[in-house]
Amino acid sequence: MGRTRVTLADVAAASGVSVTTASLVLTGRARELRISEAAERRVRSTAQELGYRRGTLATRPRSGRSQTIGFVLGAVESSGLAGEVVKGAVEAAYRHGFMLFVGESGGDPAVERALVEQMRDRRTDGIVFAAVGTRVVTVPDGLRHGPAVLLNATAAAQPGLPAVVADEVEGGRAAARILVEAGHGRGVHLIGAGPGPYDVPPHGIAAVERLIGLREVFAAAGIEVVSAHRCPKWTPEDGYRATRELLRLHRPKALVCFDDRLAFGAYQALGEAGLSVPGDVSVLGFDDHPVASWMRPRLTTIALPNQELGARAVEVLLDVVERRRLDVRPPSIQRVPMPVREGGSVARPGV
Repeated sequence: MGRTRVTLADVAAASGVSVTTASLVLTGRARELRISEAAERRVRSTAQELGYRRGTLATRPRSGRSQTIGFVLGAVESSGLAGEVVKGAVEAAYRHGFMLFVGESGGDPAVERALVEQMRDRRTDGIVFAAVGTRVVTVPDGLRHGPAVLLNATAAAQPGLPAVVADEVEGGRAAARILVEAGHGRGVHLIGAGPGPYDVPPHGIAAVERLIGLREVFAAAGIEVVSAHRCPKWTPEDGYRATRELLRLHRPKALVCFDDRLAFGAYQALGEAGLSVPGDVSVLGFDDHPVASWMRPRLTTIALPNQELGARAVEVLLDVVERRRLDVRPPSIQRVPMPVREGGSVARPGV
């Protein structure tokens, strides 16, 4: 009888960790996702002792598939959020019996091309090409040579390439509805983008679509945005500066910040001006960045469903692989809902 093949689940069980943790260690993601060095050493040692081998051409199943997926991640603006996306992708891949190979490009087009070529050379069944922060991207030529899905991105020159993105327009609507339902009919200001559809940071899709959703609901409710402050970067410093500038001219009742980091800066500026949240000014954010949970009061924010985005991208890719066999074209864009994370930063406006 031939030797029984050691699986990832065997390594995880023998190491006393979850399958996800074992997979992350063996695909080189342990440090970024804050897996302890002790756990990493234990998994690697156990894998070596058991003779575990990740999927290769030599162990390719009879179906002709390698049971592997390539995952190319662009510039990492926030390793925590990127880690959540990868975790969702790893778990979805494992559920379907696939291994995920992850490579980071740092946003360098040459590195992106090299990663895609290497993954094609390994005969991966498909590639997820992911950006951190929804944007229009120029994709490497190698993505045309096999199944591929974009994540948090749409292609500048290949609009037919399947994509998975957050439903930013509906996220904008949800943010506006929160303020409308709280009774905010005047004194609303935007921090980060607007007022026009082109007053947004460069290369960003999220700002444009969030603005569309906000404007739609505000217009239907008869609410006119008093002012909007475009920020080239969505950092706490930008939020602080934009809010200080706003306070020189206006006494706001509500701020819609296009990113939680902008909201963090806005909190500081409001506090310096002697204004409380939400007693004097209601504040809303987007993304559910880790900083949102540390703000006092906790920020109400429209969350990016990072783990679900990663998982959905893998699901769509596997669907693409199957549809290619059947010569059927998959839907071009799938939008994942953005849930509301309730905090204490929105209240009915005072007199």
